[in-house]
Amino acid sequence: MLVLSGLALVAWFPTETISATDEQYLTVQFLDVGQGDAIHVTTPDGFELLVDGGASAGVLRELAEGRSYFDKYIDVVVATHPDTDHIAGLVDVLERYEVGMILETEVEHNASAARAFARAAATEGAEIISAQAGQEMQLGVSTTVRILSPRGDTTNWESNTSSIVLQIIYGDIEFMLTGDAPSNIEDYLVSTYGPSLESEVLKLGHHGSKTSSSELFLNTVKPEYAIVSAGRDNRYGHPTEEVLSRATKIGAEIISTAETGTITFKSDGIRVWAE
Repeated sequence: MLVLSGLALVAWFPTETISATDEQYLTVQFLDVGQGDAIHVTTPDGFELLVDGGASAGVLRELAEGRSYFDKYIDVVVATHPDTDHIAGLVDVLERYEVGMILETEVEHNASAARAFARAAATEGAEIISAQAGQEMQLGVSTTVRILSPRGDTTNWESNTSSIVLQIIYGDIEFMLTGDAPSNIEDYLVSTYGPSLESEVLKLGHHGSKTSSSELFLNTVKPEYAIVSAGRDNRYGHPTEEVLSRATKIGAEIISTAETGTITFKSDGIRVWAE
């Protein structure tokens, strides 16, 4: 069952049969989409969550890996904010897959990718929800998704500031996904949620840019793994040495899609490990 509390109540059931091996674990993949974000989550009972889609149709190749040709359904798609390197690939995802729910912010953006995504979402037939802090989604019987930010009307916010920040909870294990949220949003999160932000896996904000992943935030989240989703030799210099130094200082293991390609984590609800 999938339940979103706060604004809507919906339920779907997976259409594909999953293997006995996969049933044991939550799988979270930071997909290799170059300079951008795309995170694919599969619960032990077969529900799927896709957070962002990178800057191109390359996300389709990653989603097809190990997937049945006939499996054309994704339960939830989250567009953290309407920057091209996060949502352009989602236009192709919506064309290829049937999607049950789309979670987005209300911020307005004039980029062509943002306009294309808005058109694709409007014609998808999915439930479209505006993300607000305090919403919780039950993804299957064992996985919870908490929306931590934004709060309030984001229509006129700066795009990165409006990023949907979410925490995925499976048993005793948490994943923190921050989009491109800058340090002022991180400060808000720390002051609002405090120690509940602790997560074993953190996707470093804004691809490892120095505008995110503050010392305060890292010390509060206390990740074992710090993930960089960025393109090799990208022109932005992501990740910055400043951020890598801060993550190393707190003892996090840093893994980058630019160096390793797609990063896959498994969890049994007690432990989490990178494959």
